[in-house]
Parts: sequence; C-alpha cells; structure tokens
Amino acid sequence: MSRKTMLLTGASRGIGHATVRRFNAEGWRVITCSRAPFPEECPWGGGRENHVQIDLSEPGATIAAVETIRDTLGGRLDALVNNAGISPKAEDGGRLNTLDTDLRTWGHVFHVNFFASVVLARGLKDELAAAKGSVVNVTSIAGARVHPFAGAAYATSKAALAALTREMAHDFGPLGVRVNAIAPGEVETAILSPGTDKIVGKLPLQRLGQPEEVAAAIYFLCSDESSYISGAEIEVNGAQHV
Repeated sequence: MSRKTMLLTGASRGIGHATVRRFNAEGWRVITCSRAPFPEECPWGGGRENHVQIDLSEPGATIAAVETIRDTLGGRLDALVNNAGISPKAEDGGRLNTLDTDLRTWGHVFHVNFFASVVLARGLKDELAAAKGSVVNVTSIAGARVHPFAGAAYATSKAALAALTREMAHDFGPLGVRVNAIAPGEVETAILSPGTDKIVGKLPLQRLGQPEEVAAAIYFLCSDESSYISGAEIEVNGAQHV
C-alpha cells in the first residue's frame, strides 16, 4: 500500500506536536504548517522537507501557500487536520470579552482559527477527493460555553468552526471526503492559564487531558476505523461538557 499523507496546521507545540508524532509513528508522511521555521529539536525524520512556514493570519499568504502545498502532494491528501488556533489575552493576561476586544483582534483570530480552515479545505478538495480522505477540525469546549480563560473571539471562532464542520460534511460527502471535529477541554500543554487546577478539580475524571490522548482521537477520525463517521464533533474533555 502507498504511504498516506497528512497535512496539519499549528504543528509546533501541544496537541499539534503530539499529533505529528502519532501519525509519524503510524508510518504516515506528515506535512506541517506553522508560522515558525521547522524546529531543530523535532524528533521525526524528514520533517524539514515537509514543513511549510506560513502565517495563517494573512489571507493572501494562506491562499498562496495552497499552491505550494499542492506541489508537494502528488495529487493525493489522505487527511487535513486544521489545528492552528490563537487566543489573545489582555495586557494583564486576563480574558478578552466582547466589550474589550478590538476589531483588529477579532479579525486576526478568525483568520487563523476559522478562515484558514476554509481556504485549505477548499483549495485541496481535489487531492482530498482523490484519496477519499478525511478532514478534522480542532474546535474547543469554549465553543459551546463561556470559559473563564478563553476570550470571546477565540470562543466564537471555535463555535463557527464547529458549524463549518457540519457544512463541510454535507458538501464534501459526495466527494467521498469525511469531515469531523474534536473539541478538547483542559489539556496539559505549555499554554495552560493559571487557575486551571480549579477547573480540573471539578471534572468527572479529575485530571488534565494529555496531548497524546487528543492525538489518538484525531488519528481515529483519519483512519478506516471511522469510515462511516462524518459531521460529528467528538468531545475530548474528561466529561467536562456534561
């Protein structure tokens, strides 16, 4: 069988980093996208040749990158994982709500968290269709409820991404492409906010999630084990949503 290929945005840390490691371990070719250059310390082979440096907050750059990515794919893309996301904070590190988030910040967040997913999926639809591939959008528990740390722009962009997942599942389905989402809760990464421990104490599982656990859910949705699942948003949050 030919080697499968996955494209992932936001690969430089946390959930994205763990997802790259999982797919690489499963034998996939992984093409990564992030605004940073390929880091020297990354443990997987071939990463530098399969890295696209791009600032997803710039629409023109994102559109231009599609052609660069297409040139590297060879006509097929088995999985697209839209993982990149930003959540700006106030100067004091506090949550930016609907009253104090300026319009420029709203646009910046939506370009990265929402519009980039549209551009990439639509631009690579032929390659996804050729492979009967899968799209996974990484949303958030903040997209369904007010979160004490996630800002309003972040939360609404993730809610929009959940709605986009349903729309894409409807539109891409006739092409043989499945589209799903995962909604992580509190995951142990370097960007956890102070006070997260108070949330964790109230979770039914009473612990933080691990990036590898989220990566496992993403891999499932890109594998043949989920061949009849499309249009779903899977909660990966230790029952935080109940």
